[in-house]
Amino acid sequence: MIVIRPKKKLGQHFLKDQNIARKIVDSLGTPVPDVVEVGPGMGVLTRFLLENTHLNLHAVEIDREFVEYLQSHFPELSDKLYHADFLNWDAGQMPEQFSMIGNFPYNISSQIFFKILEMRNRIPEIVCMVQKEVAERINASPGNKIYGILSVLAGAFYNIEYLFTVKPESFYPKPNVQSAVIRMKRNNTISLSCNEKLFFTVVKKSFGQRRKMLRNSLHDPGIELPQKFAQRRPEQLTVREFEELTAFIEHQKPNDHAI
Repeated sequence: MIVIRPKKKLGQHFLKDQNIARKIVDSLGTPVPDVVEVGPGMGVLTRFLLENTHLNLHAVEIDREFVEYLQSHFPELSDKLYHADFLNWDAGQMPEQFSMIGNFPYNISSQIFFKILEMRNRIPEIVCMVQKEVAERINASPGNKIYGILSVLAGAFYNIEYLFTVKPESFYPKPNVQSAVIRMKRNNTISLSCNEKLFFTVVKKSFGQRRKMLRNSLHDPGIELPQKFAQRRPEQLTVREFEELTAFIEHQKPNDHAI
């Protein structure tokens, strides 16, 4: 019998509640047949995903012990189990469209979301469990003190739903935080009304000094922000207002996207 202990350096906490596992899997709307599970671990979600014969499941796992365990217990994954770090994983072998599901490692969940955003036109839906604080932040609305970079960048391309909270007792070892499951569905925004790279830069720089007004956090000798933005803080702007702000900056300095 293979005994695998959770690795603290990888932020591993094993979901042991089978009812929660099924509930997470059932939350996936499966708009396309191909699904990528991120960090399947010992297969708590995998077993339920494989029960759905309409799905073509792929899995990306960084831990060699888990890869061997999954190969042994779920041979039907076969050559669709990738031993790789998702953050560096090449999705080139995947079909053009695929959904995603997983219990994301809490220590790199934000990085996973940024990776998803890079591939957003290929990923119509994501269901994932993350730290409750991250789930609330990514789902936050303008004016909320936890509204931030991920709220804006994810909200620009996805409709986000906070589905349910998961208590620490559902895991081994028990984490010191609560968890939550969210669902992200791709919206109709194919491209932004401004330079995308500059948009990401403006959002990140604005929230880098979130207590300051935008005229200070985005200070540039060559740009004088309109009154509409100058005396506001970043958490007060909607996604579309950040687009408008970026378009204004782009117009002022069309050849310089490094504000």
